[in-house]
Amino acid sequence: MPKIFTEWKTLALMGAPILFAQLAQMANGVIDTIMAGHASAKDLAGVGIGSSLWFPTLFFFAGVLSALQPFISEFKGGRKTELVMPCLWQGIYIALVSSLLMILILISIDPILILLKLDPETFAIADGYLEAFAWGVPAMLLMIALRGLTDGMGRTSVFMSFSILTSLFNLPLNYAFIYGFDLGLFKIPALGGIGCGWATSLSNWIAFVLLLMYLHWNAFFRQFHLFHQWTKPHWQEIKNLLHLGVPIGAAIFIEVSMFCMIALFLAPLGATTVAAHQIVLNATSLLFMLPLSLGMALTLRVSYLNGAEEFQTAKNLSRSSLFLALMIACINAPILFFGRDLIATLYTTDLAVQEIARHLIVFAAIFQIADVIQVTMVNVLRGYKDTKIPMLIMLLAFWGVCLPLGYSLTFTNWIVPAAGASGFWIALIAGLSCAAGLLTWRVMRK
Repeated sequence: MPKIFTEWKTLALMGAPILFAQLAQMANGVIDTIMAGHASAKDLAGVGIGSSLWFPTLFFFAGVLSALQPFISEFKGGRKTELVMPCLWQGIYIALVSSLLMILILISIDPILILLKLDPETFAIADGYLEAFAWGVPAMLLMIALRGLTDGMGRTSVFMSFSILTSLFNLPLNYAFIYGFDLGLFKIPALGGIGCGWATSLSNWIAFVLLLMYLHWNAFFRQFHLFHQWTKPHWQEIKNLLHLGVPIGAAIFIEVSMFCMIALFLAPLGATTVAAHQIVLNATSLLFMLPLSLGMALTLRVSYLNGAEEFQTAKNLSRSSLFLALMIACINAPILFFGRDLIATLYTTDLAVQEIARHLIVFAAIFQIADVIQVTMVNVLRGYKDTKIPMLIMLLAFWGVCLPLGYSLTFTNWIVPAAGASGFWIALIAGLSCAAGLLTWRVMRK
């Protein structure tokens, strides 16, 4: 038991910087939303639509690149540090190709925007925002690849620091590009919502260059000789990374796209219902950062222990993580349930939206147990490099259970009288419970 407590302490030390990094990344979205909203409602709408389109795409490619972390962590545990840089370089090649693919997707997104039947001004803002954002995609994905090195070596505070730095750059750059900036010889015109895209791109490139400089000069990372240990593409190693990473990216995309689909399904119920749904989703997303950070730390630690051939410790930690997940759920659920009035009033002054939000938050509180368990278990399995079956479990739970059940409960009388927005939140409980149960069963078989 003392060994497990020691492992839990290690998880806390690794997970805390990951949590702050995730919150810093969320802060960029909050900053963009608030500042675009102060420009105009159409700027806010354009940025919001643009964000909803690049968000799932980025999460897919980020998931693919996250395969670097368990590989490098396992090399560290097995004292095979000579394999770290060849592996990282293959990840960098994947990041470069992924950047090209994502840029092509973003600059060819007009057909989707046309399907949304936006007014011309909102269309132009969303389109311009995505084109500007696309310029920063290589920096963003290359930073995620380099995170494989920093997190994989157990130095999770490095990415946290540069995530915070990105947010700090983003704030003044947003101000300059959205509202305009004039210093006589140096002048930036007011670009409105489109300026959010340019500010994000520029802040990502600044942070990426600074991260490269840090890795080159830092005493610990200097041993890896990032610039001098160039390795040419090795197709088998790239294939190994993709074999692990593509199912991770697909699983994340399945989950993120499910929430996007729910928002689209709810649109016919009216703006009041959609606004209430978004409030609850935003609040739960913020609380989700804690179990997500625990899960990411578990991936690193389990892969490290397997690399060090401490298989029994890895097994004990994996199983005990269920208890940690339940502890977090017992924190998150009461915050939502007892704080639902405060949460609703913080987000809006519209009484009708508040009423629906308070009602939906009750379901969100209930689904915390299943949600926290599933994200914890799926990350444990990633530490074992087990990603294909978990991806299929997520596909079954989210697209096989949640979406069809949610549609039935929300709009039809097939099972019970049409329940409105509550139907999708009840379906989320069912889908997440399915995922949590199957993933836990798979972890316990390790």
